[in-house]
Amino acid sequence: MVNDPNWRLPEVPAFSLTSPEVRDGDILPRWARASGMGGEDRSPTLHWSGQPRGTKSFALTVYDPDAPTGSGYWHWAVYNIPGDASALPQDAGNPAAGLLPAGAITLPNESREERFEGAAPPAGHGEHRYVFTLSALGVERLDLPARCTPAVLGFSLRTVILARAQLTTLSETPA
Repeated sequence: MVNDPNWRLPEVPAFSLTSPEVRDGDILPRWARASGMGGEDRSPTLHWSGQPRGTKSFALTVYDPDAPTGSGYWHWAVYNIPGDASALPQDAGNPAAGLLPAGAITLPNESREERFEGAAPPAGHGEHRYVFTLSALGVERLDLPARCTPAVLGFSLRTVILARAQLTTLSETPA
């Protein structure tokens, strides 16, 4: 059985999420791997379009449902991205770069760092999926507890989500 990251999420319309550096189903670039795995922890450029009218903000998560944890692994979570935004530049997940739109809030990832953490599947574990999910929301802001988890963010989206866009990428560490 494959862990479906959308299992039991609200069914909503889809819109488009793309990247010029990696296509849906392709291997993440080496620079998008974790620094401890030969990468640079750089998030890819993301573009989106087709979100519904009434979108007032966005939330973005990056999740590895294949991590051998029983609960997957959250690599990045950002919310309160303004509703008029249509892209995030490469390395927006690096807080030192200052590339996120004003007002956007990054939550701690599984390593409890407020940044994008690159792909790092265990050696010999096979391909892992990295699911970039952008949710279009019908509210301008979410008021969440400081440093809450990406799972809490996901739960908070249930009543305000209008549409969802996804880009699934892959990474593997040979044995």
